[in-house]
Amino acid sequence: MLRRFLPFLRWLPYSGTTLRADFIAGLTVALVIVPQSMAYAQLAGMPAYFGLYAAFLPVMIGALWGSSNQLATGPVAVASLLTASSLTPLAAPGSEQFVMLAIALTLMVGALQLILGAFRLGVVVNFLSHPVIVGFTNAAAIIIALSQLNKLIGVPIGRSEHFVLDIWGVAQQVSETHWPTLAMGSTAIAIIVLIRKAAPRLPGVLIAVVLTTIVSWQIGFERTATARVEEIMEPEARALLTEFVRIEDRIAEINLQLAIKAAELKQLRKERGELSHAAVTLNYEIELLRVQLKDRENENRRRNRAIRSFVFERIVAPDGQGSRLYPEGKLPADTPSTGQHWHIVRASKGTLRLSGGGEVVGKVPEGLPALSLPQFSLEMLTSLLSSALVISLVGFMEAISIAKAMSAKTKQRIDPNQELIGQGLANLVGAFSQSYPVSGSFSRSAVNLNAGALTGMSSVFTGVFVLLTLLFLTPLLYHLPQAVLAAVIIMAVIGLINFSAIKHAWQASRHDGIAAAVTFVVTLAVAPHLDTGILIGTGLAIVLYLLRTMTPRVAILGRHPDGTLRDARVHNLPASDIVTAVRFDGRLYFANVSFFEDAILEAVAANPRAHHLLVVGNGINELDASGEEVMRHVVERLRDNGISVVFSGLKKQVVDVMRATGLLEHIGAENLYSTDDAALAAIHHTAAASGQDAIASPLRPLPIKRFD
Repeated sequence: MLRRFLPFLRWLPYSGTTLRADFIAGLTVALVIVPQSMAYAQLAGMPAYFGLYAAFLPVMIGALWGSSNQLATGPVAVASLLTASSLTPLAAPGSEQFVMLAIALTLMVGALQLILGAFRLGVVVNFLSHPVIVGFTNAAAIIIALSQLNKLIGVPIGRSEHFVLDIWGVAQQVSETHWPTLAMGSTAIAIIVLIRKAAPRLPGVLIAVVLTTIVSWQIGFERTATARVEEIMEPEARALLTEFVRIEDRIAEINLQLAIKAAELKQLRKERGELSHAAVTLNYEIELLRVQLKDRENENRRRNRAIRSFVFERIVAPDGQGSRLYPEGKLPADTPSTGQHWHIVRASKGTLRLSGGGEVVGKVPEGLPALSLPQFSLEMLTSLLSSALVISLVGFMEAISIAKAMSAKTKQRIDPNQELIGQGLANLVGAFSQSYPVSGSFSRSAVNLNAGALTGMSSVFTGVFVLLTLLFLTPLLYHLPQAVLAAVIIMAVIGLINFSAIKHAWQASRHDGIAAAVTFVVTLAVAPHLDTGILIGTGLAIVLYLLRTMTPRVAILGRHPDGTLRDARVHNLPASDIVTAVRFDGRLYFANVSFFEDAILEAVAANPRAHHLLVVGNGINELDASGEEVMRHVVERLRDNGISVVFSGLKKQVVDVMRATGLLEHIGAENLYSTDDAALAAIHHTAAASGQDAIASPLRPLPIKRFD
């Protein structure tokens, strides 16, 4: 009982040998997770250092309360992308509002996973079929890789409702590629690939990060600057920026009004009631403000995309006081060009942040994340619910798949419900320590296993090393190029692209292949709203399953030369004038009862001389109320037409339903047989007694062979 609530007690007794193995494995994973977590944080739309927060407490909690000894919890590519796609329509990536929403989303994901695990509902993940996950994973991997292209070539990317348009915008800026940035990213990719081939046991990601960071520091790779709106010499750009800043101020003003009015409404409802005139009026005013806020945010989202498309050349005043920004190629006569091109990456309160291409991680706050209660509201929870559900299920499926794959090697028993609890607690604790949603990582779990981890204590050591990084090593990360983080992400997800898995699903079942292909196409089409893609794929898989079970295989049986009953149409077997034998291969439930009735009546109509019907029920695994009602109706209808109905091979659960509803009594227990041969023997005996030529029937029971 104690181990159920404190599952890490299973690690006891803990020996020195185990300690050494876990320590080495924990250190090895830490060397991978530090750069990887910062890259994934940016993929999620968060500042890079939030990846370190997600790689701290959640990593340890997931191991302590999970069921796998080697599963490495923490930031992962798919959960990061789902986080970004869920929150981008609601707030600007990297903004305070975005961070607050991400932490609230983590809280919801953790709560959902914990509830599912506590009530032992891990089977709910089965609604996400394997073909749907295959289609989604391939699409997500492509989207992740494409989303990093702008960082790899050093150009800005717009944020809109259509990911394809954003990528097209990046493609149009290829001529503006910042070559030092591309060189940094390409070098990192080359280092990772070479180390994977030549020395796979070495931490290639860490080596690439260390080398490129040193080079970045030595050559002064970072190139950023600030300017004022007044310094823009392009009238169209200046007007656009002026309006953008004005609307940003209006958005801040509306948010302040909403906060004040929400507090007033809460007090009014408490004092005068929910439906008082004052409360209803104030609620109406709040709704109007929310509509205004949404309109203003959409306006500025479009403006921001246009602003990022401008390319400027900068002239610094001779006295060093201020500068002027001209559109590319439109410098005043006799003014030499420096060859440096600048983009506006952020505009706030009249101040512009400029990038010349060489972007780095920048200052990473030292110290531990502040432990605080996530901020959320009912409206926020409602808007994030579908995204939280998708991330909960996809994240858990990813984690449990990895855990089961490793258990095949370690022979450890994996408890899906306990793993749900571990993942849920990891996200809950993460929400209180400023983390975004986490899950099990395939690459780091493989590193953990190959490094010799014996218990989850290895992940505790990983968390401790991340803690030391947060406390003492963050200044070393300042000059880490953003292009290198993009390279790390691309190399991490490229292995997720597996089109052969979609082909395999198609070969196994056309319906599964359709579900995988549609999920893949829809996910790409609706990006960045990836939750929509996986929900549509899941819905389609369920519909296709229902369609498949609505028309199960029905075979009219004949006697094969080898003595068995086979499908008469397939093997061209003769019909019997005494009995029609039909086999129904599927559960009999509300969705296919009409098909069952039609199939039985068609079989009887096709053989009008036979006055007996045998239903071979070996394949009927379930009978619901609708199935029982139709079975009763069919028996009555055939009896009225002079046809007797008998059953063979019915399973216990089916007979139990028939007995409970009185159907067994209505049919007659004497008309139920354990085998088809016993049923055929009884039918032919009855036919012979009534004067029919039972000996000539192709379905007559065969004589039992005796061996001396």
